[in-house]
Amino acid sequence: MRTIAWNAPSLARAGAVTAGALLLLLLPACQKSGGPAALYETAPVKKGDITQLVTASGTLSALVSVDVGSQISGRILKLNADFNSKVKKGDIVAQIEPDIYQAALNQCVGEVQSARAALELCRLTVERKRSLVLQKAGTQADLDKANADYAQAQATIIIQQALLDRAQADLDHCRIEAPVDGLVISRKVDVGQTVAAAMTTPVLYTMAQDITKMHIIASVSEADIGQVAVGQAVDFSVEAFPDEVFHGQVSQVRKSATTTNNVVTYDTVIDVENPEEKLFPGMTAEVSIYVAQRKAILTVPNSALRFAPPETAKYEKTEVASTAKPARGLRTIYLPASNGSTLKLALVKIGITDGLTSEVLSGLAESDQVVTATTPVKGAGGPFGGPSK
Repeated sequence: MRTIAWNAPSLARAGAVTAGALLLLLLPACQKSGGPAALYETAPVKKGDITQLVTASGTLSALVSVDVGSQISGRILKLNADFNSKVKKGDIVAQIEPDIYQAALNQCVGEVQSARAALELCRLTVERKRSLVLQKAGTQADLDKANADYAQAQATIIIQQALLDRAQADLDHCRIEAPVDGLVISRKVDVGQTVAAAMTTPVLYTMAQDITKMHIIASVSEADIGQVAVGQAVDFSVEAFPDEVFHGQVSQVRKSATTTNNVVTYDTVIDVENPEEKLFPGMTAEVSIYVAQRKAILTVPNSALRFAPPETAKYEKTEVASTAKPARGLRTIYLPASNGSTLKLALVKIGITDGLTSEVLSGLAESDQVVTATTPVKGAGGPFGGPSK
């Protein structure tokens, strides 16, 4: 676009006006020679409603998902739950072959009994040595040795009892119990399979505690996260039900960033009611978060904000005043003069947008016509100075 001292592009680049100043735009009614002026398509400024959305995608999951594992190694003897099984806390969902652990328990029982017998012998020895010392028939050293042996036998009882308790616990762990009431959403072993509890705990099942209440972990871009807040309403859809819209509410905005291919996103947690259990964990949700809503406000088409006049445009003398630098800045919008081929300017303060229309905070009135596109006159120069086609 050609740059002149008082043309519209100069104003757009200037941005906001100095506080208290009066900006006088003297736009001469001149055009590039070589053809008639362009005509313009217009749209009215009118009242309407605007809803501003932030879109994102995420994954549905249960509020609480628990991996049920085995603390011991062994062969799976029995599985009492399968996919989609509903279980109660304490239910036996699997059993590991107990033979080795039963044998270890029996061995510990025998060792505890042997230690108790040794303790009794030490007690009798202490009494006998004490009696001999009193009768001057034994030495104090013998009595001291008997007391030490008795104390050692007592310690041995404690050690053997601990080993017995551990063996009993290992045997009890052969029966895998459900830790919560819930639904089995994954079974990862089969009967006869051997699990090894070495460095990590082998997982047998994954259970969702309650899928009537779920949440979505949505990835919101860094450009939009500042508009998202707890309590905002959410609509979302899933591919399984393409014609149905589900609803939720933002419950948490996490401040930890995730960077993927130089794109920064933040996890936003959305609570979802699922009373009919139609939604499954793992489904992909396309999310729309309602970040702002305005009703019965002045609106202008976004095409008017994007419009750039052709180089051949004529301008009417326009006086535009501003008393302060606006918080969101000013946008230049073009209006047609009465003859339809001359433009005049308006500096407009814009609010929220839904992508098609924007809120007008100041600078325009209802029923004002704004220019949205150029309609070149037949035979006139094109919008960039070239011949029209």
